[in-house]
Amino acid sequence: MAEQVVTRTYTASIRNQPQVQDDLDALGFSASKLWNVGRWVCDRVWSEIGHMPGHNELTSYLKSHERYDDLHSQSSQRVLQELAEAFNGWYGKRRNRDTRANPPKYRKHGDDHPRSTVTFKAAGFKLDTEYERVRLSKGSNLKDNRSDFILCEYQTRPDVDLSTVESVQQARAVWTGSEWELHFVCKVEIEVSEAPGQKTVGVDLGINNFAALAYEDGHGELYPLNCLKQDDYFFSKRIARCDNSDSEQATRLNQKKSRRRTHYFHTLSKHIVQRCVEEGVGTIVVGDLSGIRDEEENGESKNWGKHGNLDLHSWAFDRFTDLLEYKAEMERIAVNDVSECDTSKSCWCCGQKRKANRVERGLYVCDECGTVANADVNGAENIRQKVSPSLRSEDRSNGWLAQPSTFLFDKETGAFAPQEQVTS
Repeated sequence: MAEQVVTRTYTASIRNQPQVQDDLDALGFSASKLWNVGRWVCDRVWSEIGHMPGHNELTSYLKSHERYDDLHSQSSQRVLQELAEAFNGWYGKRRNRDTRANPPKYRKHGDDHPRSTVTFKAAGFKLDTEYERVRLSKGSNLKDNRSDFILCEYQTRPDVDLSTVESVQQARAVWTGSEWELHFVCKVEIEVSEAPGQKTVGVDLGINNFAALAYEDGHGELYPLNCLKQDDYFFSKRIARCDNSDSEQATRLNQKKSRRRTHYFHTLSKHIVQRCVEEGVGTIVVGDLSGIRDEEENGESKNWGKHGNLDLHSWAFDRFTDLLEYKAEMERIAVNDVSECDTSKSCWCCGQKRKANRVERGLYVCDECGTVANADVNGAENIRQKVSPSLRSEDRSNGWLAQPSTFLFDKETGAFAPQEQVTS
């Protein structure tokens, strides 16, 4: 076993909730007000010059605004950074014809502001692990005669001791809907296993099969997206029946949908890493999808069809790749990103590039060498070979690559299992 420093987030309850809730409410409301001011500025700049201001521009515009001083300067910067990131995400979807995409909304319900998450960076909090207390700085406008900070008494899980972590980088005050809780973002030194082996596996991410895997020894695996698509359909219908998209019922449904999606990504990434350990894989090669929205010839957006464009933007492949990387890191498995250019239309065996070889959605037949393979696994094998080229094996073309194993998410157990074992 070896030591390695990684980033982890630990949740803690607040023991003196009644004493600090009013002060935390004031910070949460202030964060929403600052968000709304920044939202108004973005709207005006966009309307006037067609430009979306970034985080640094927003901070420059609003540094002298009275709402900016309601929070600690670093906390205010974080609110504006989140707003800029939200606008960038919306603008990317807008460019790619996602008609369902809406810009970030104002944080307001009638005349009331909701409680937003407040982030405290290094200069904004002081942690006392001996007495399990943390001091959270108020903004200059919210300081009173009693104090210029909020003293929270926290309690973590029994297996978490913040005094043993490498460093605590951030503290966040998060409103759960009924009370406040604290999230500590920490650098933690952990023991990691030796690399399970020297083999490689290619991972192709897609719309119908969220992940297709091609292992070095020739066999492939598919992870269909059916479960998430069913959730999207179910929750979209339920939310559409709500009187208002900002209603409490719609908010709860969106939160439940998000939690289920998060669980799916965590479970899938954990399962894939465990399969790699079992197969002696030391390197996972993932296709880089950052350019998938651009047409190679003219730089314009590709048209994936009405449903394809919407599915494309509901992907959370960056988020999934991050989860895969940190779970693989604990097993000493490297994760490499490579370009997906031509991987879907190239034959893994002879290298011929011909779009027509993908004769059906799930079938790839090479008219040059006769290779037959599942289309997504063929792409995954091309991705894998960019890091670890291998010679042709007849079993690879017309055997395991043509008939990959299929793993489905079992709602009964909350885990992935071979298709024939899943009943839900």
